[in-house]
Amino acid sequence: MWRADETELLHGEPVSPDSVFALSEEWWKALNSSLDALAEQRTTRVATPDTIAITPAGVTAAIKETFPGVSDTTIGEWAPAHADLNWANMTTPQFCLFDWEDWGMAPRGLDAAWLWGNSLVLPELAERVRRERRRDLESRDGKLMSLFFCTKILGPHADPGDPRMGLARIEADRIVADLRAD
Repeated sequence: MWRADETELLHGEPVSPDSVFALSEEWWKALNSSLDALAEQRTTRVATPDTIAITPAGVTAAIKETFPGVSDTTIGEWAPAHADLNWANMTTPQFCLFDWEDWGMAPRGLDAAWLWGNSLVLPELAERVRRERRRDLESRDGKLMSLFFCTKILGPHADPGDPRMGLARIEADRIVADLRAD
């Protein structure tokens, strides 16, 4: 069954690789305030990244398959998430977040991890996302969600030609070491 929601006309264009480095400080503030406001809401919906309901068992299976050295994948905090946060689902020059069909409750940091992971092809952009969403990404759950995203790049079903692979490997190694130290 498919569900359709009525939306209004978006003002602006989807963020493109050509426009990511021209995003204004106001745009970043709007992104941050929107994600913070979303995390304060409550819903009974479960997020469906990649159209699959996110569950503790699914997160554990994906992480352990790709990163067997991670022993504790316990998720501590759940919050509402967009669950498909990537550059093509936001507009510029005026910030607007759209494409909400996957939203729902998810582990804290899912959105920040998805945006960070989708930025790995441009290391400076990935670092900007890390700075902007530091609170989420440096939390234990945020680290788990970052690894969960990395399973898509480095796992057994990944595309060997993915240009994010090199930086994803470096970052995944760092995150695994951080989790072991916690």
